[in-house]
Amino acid sequence: MKATSDWKQMKKEGEKITMVTAYDYPSAKQSEAAGMDTILVGDSLGMTVLGYASTVQVTMDDMIHHARAVRRGAPDTYVVVDMPFGTYHGNVDDSVQNALDLYQATDANAIKLEGAGCIDIIRRAVAAGVPVVAHLGLTPQSVGVTGFRMQASDEAAAMQLIQDAKAVESAGASMLVLEAIPSDLAEKVTAVLGIPTIGIGAGVNVDGQVLVYHDVLQYGTERLPKFVRPYADFNTAGVQGLKSYVAAVKAGEFPDESTTYKRKVFEE
Repeated sequence: MKATSDWKQMKKEGEKITMVTAYDYPSAKQSEAAGMDTILVGDSLGMTVLGYASTVQVTMDDMIHHARAVRRGAPDTYVVVDMPFGTYHGNVDDSVQNALDLYQATDANAIKLEGAGCIDIIRRAVAAGVPVVAHLGLTPQSVGVTGFRMQASDEAAAMQLIQDAKAVESAGASMLVLEAIPSDLAEKVTAVLGIPTIGIGAGVNVDGQVLVYHDVLQYGTERLPKFVRPYADFNTAGVQGLKSYVAAVKAGEFPDESTTYKRKVFEE
């Protein structure tokens, strides 16, 4: 399993970092078998696998439950887990304690925080021994305010994002996720930081990429964001497989001789 220091070395050597957002044992197991560098247990699980309208409804218990399943499925992969909405937006002491609790309860390798307003939390969590991944640009927990659209599109916002990126690095963040920002801005941020940048809708000139497992494989997803390229179509294959099962049962073709237990007859 890679350590935090390995990410900086990969950045230095120009080796791209691969990350996938996954939420359970089988997806984590497949991700590890595929050679994924790191798995993010994102609070997007609220929408992707729990059917919530947004990430706001996701709880600490949800994150712990799913992160533990991912760890069991990928014991040798670096795992990052999101702190859910509301667990680091109030009192700093409580926020840091929540970070420690999540890190300890999940056996994750790092936690992830969204936005530039958690510098003190990052600093104190890192000082306590918890690696932290930061997240700037489009931050899903704030879409009620920002909306699902490209961020930092004007000069002032771009300069602010660069300053925020430097601030989270100074606070001790070990990686930075950049979501839905202009590619030239992502390239500038990547150039000024010593820590790796992981892009999602941020162009190719970052240090790595992250996409959601269900988007990459088109598994249960109906509308894909502009920045997603699917590499399989589980929606079609899965439905077809289930239709074939239904048809076989209706026709009396399943179970057949090969899938039926029979009592052995013993002769005296």
